[in-house]
Amino acid sequence: MSAPSAARRAVCAPPGSGVAVISRALPWLLTLGGAVGFAASLALLVEKLRVLADPDHVPACSVNPVLSCGTVMAVPQAEVFGVPNPVVGLACFAVATTVGAALLAGAEPHRWFWLGLQAGVVFGAAFVHWLIFQSLYRIGALCPYCMVVWAVTIPLFWYVTLHNTRSGHLPVPAGLRPVAEALARNHTVVLTVWGLVIVGAVGQAFWTHWTIVL
Repeated sequence: MSAPSAARRAVCAPPGSGVAVISRALPWLLTLGGAVGFAASLALLVEKLRVLADPDHVPACSVNPVLSCGTVMAVPQAEVFGVPNPVVGLACFAVATTVGAALLAGAEPHRWFWLGLQAGVVFGAAFVHWLIFQSLYRIGALCPYCMVVWAVTIPLFWYVTLHNTRSGHLPVPAGLRPVAEALARNHTVVLTVWGLVIVGAVGQAFWTHWTIVL
């Protein structure tokens, strides 16, 4: 290991910089968020296996025609990489949980490790937003367990990215540094607005269908 890593230096940064809170929270977010995502993926995989074993099985997360894991499971988008999407979720969230636990134990990863984690959360965020679009505008149904995964993946992406830009793992062009500073200072506001936009999209896409169903 090298001298104190950028992550450790970030924790020691001035309180107003926004680094300290983000860096202290990140290990917990990775550990707890990863565990929640893993549990949701596992629950969805169990339901998928039950459906494969018994085509008449109604998943516990199929509440009505709108909130219906069964509908989502039956479409091609549910197996983008040739295996059920929950299998991908299990692998990714297991990594996130392990990384978070290692950071809590005092690990100080090198820059290449953080860049690898960054690539992973970028993939996760892009995949999740693609699935959101597919659920709202192509499939026409929502999977409750999938929505838990959405709610976990977006904060993981956001805070890993903030940590990497603030600690220097991801270089920020000089012209964009004021923007990066503003985003770090208002990280919860950005995340809240992000979530509200998704909630609004869900409401807009399903309001007509929901009233018809009910």
